[in-house]
Amino acid sequence: MTVFVWIESFAGRALSSSWEALGAASALAADLDCAVTAVVLGANAEEIAAEAAGYGARQARVCSDASLSEYRLETYAALLSQLVAEHKPKAVLAVASNRGRELLASAAADTGNGMISDVIELRLADGQIIGTRPAYAGKVLMEMTAHTETTFVTLRARAFSPAAAVAGNPPAIQRTAAAATPDSIASLVEGFATESGTVNLTDAAIIVSGGRGMANNPRNPPDGLTGEAAAIWKAKDGFANTLAPLVDVLGAALGASRAAVDAGYIPYEHQVGQTGKVVNPDLYIACGISGAIQHQAGMRNSKVIVAINKDAQAPIFKLAHYGIVGDLYEVVPALTAALRRRLG
Repeated sequence: MTVFVWIESFAGRALSSSWEALGAASALAADLDCAVTAVVLGANAEEIAAEAAGYGARQARVCSDASLSEYRLETYAALLSQLVAEHKPKAVLAVASNRGRELLASAAADTGNGMISDVIELRLADGQIIGTRPAYAGKVLMEMTAHTETTFVTLRARAFSPAAAVAGNPPAIQRTAAAATPDSIASLVEGFATESGTVNLTDAAIIVSGGRGMANNPRNPPDGLTGEAAAIWKAKDGFANTLAPLVDVLGAALGASRAAVDAGYIPYEHQVGQTGKVVNPDLYIACGISGAIQHQAGMRNSKVIVAINKDAQAPIFKLAHYGIVGDLYEVVPALTAALRRRLG
């Protein structure tokens, strides 16, 4: 018996979130009294497998076939499904990234096994794997289990602590051949467009977010701008010149509420909430965000929540660990200056 962990990689390097999956797998494997097996597919698979040994993997199934050099569902799911059918692991774990959700769902369907998605806690009871996941916009927690030979589990990013890195012995590596034939591959990856200079919201340890209150910027817009155009200018200026300095000092990511995105203050990729990114940072600072339930659904599991809002009755204060009732355009610059002095 073993627990499989898919090690997600890009450009021949493992994503750090995979070590969170290994941490969860190691705890589960300890209860099951079995080993953790890393499943590494694509470029530099053996090097990544050796790195995974330092995070708890004792075995590895690797394939560096050229058809796996770039992630494609057809090739990855065919091989993972084959490995599961051959080795019948107790569980298959991966972080709930776009690829992780897609890959595990496909392999679970191919092998006739059950899947628990977006898990924030994982435990073993009477030999059954039980996953806890949020439901109803995070208002309740559900416990789910799959009564199948193998349980597929996707883990919410940053919900589990990474396995502690140690100098481990090389894992027992078993090489395997690709399962998909060239004529069965329907997609072609031509290249990737990568963003630089920004922090991924999903991976960020600290997030500073702005809401509709960003339009209350006391700075005057350029001559000729009035009404909605003036509000948009004020909010954009606030994101750039008030929140951005705090983001820089903390090494944080910049987020926003749906109201701010819908109003045109900031692009969608910054949106946190039920229809945006679901995040689990160590620190979440909400500036000028009232705290609608849709926004809470995306950030309520943050370890520490700080709310800054002029409205003392704003719903965000019911969720926040710390609250500041005041004008964000006065509070945030003062907070940034204090943190700059403290953090250097």
